[in-house]
Amino acid sequence: MDKTIADNFSRRSFLKGSGAAAAATALATGQGVAEAQLPPSATVIAGTTTIALNVNGQDHQVKVEPRTTLLDVLRYQLNLTGAKPVSSDGSSGASTVMIDGKAAIASTTLALAARGKKIQTVESLANDAVPKAFVAHDAQQCGFCTPGFVVAVRAFLNRNPKASEAEIRQGLNGNICRCGTYANIIQAAMAVVKGGGNG
Repeated sequence: MDKTIADNFSRRSFLKGSGAAAAATALATGQGVAEAQLPPSATVIAGTTTIALNVNGQDHQVKVEPRTTLLDVLRYQLNLTGAKPVSSDGSSGASTVMIDGKAAIASTTLALAARGKKIQTVESLANDAVPKAFVAHDAQQCGFCTPGFVVAVRAFLNRNPKASEAEIRQGLNGNICRCGTYANIIQAAMAVVKGGGNG
């Protein structure tokens, strides 16, 4: 590359040029820049709107803004406080719920994205083999991580009913226990596997 060109070229100038080109294309086709970037079926929601969420087998009408997380709705509108607001980025796993049977982090899932899906919280697992095994194997101390672990174990064992200890350890690596009760949590999960309490 010519040295004069190289001296005048920067990432910033490239991005500015790219943005200008995208805007020009949008204007030439008669679309606004924001409209040009949205998929054809997308709708833009501003302000507060009412949506229906199916939680633990029941439909609920809730009020949400585009930024409202599923965790906020569960805790502050539906009074389902099992999922915990430990980490805003979801790295703790304490807000784990199941969405259509798969483990999901409620603190990083927008409520709007959960419409039309089946949401299951730890409260729905009161009579399940997993929380019973947690109690039997003393798999909690402060208890803050426990609901997330219970849901994560249930979701994992639903997909892997005969999981080995190594598979369970790998499957639960998205959840953190600051008290360090991992050994007891693994024992509880293995007890569910051996006891056949997987559905």
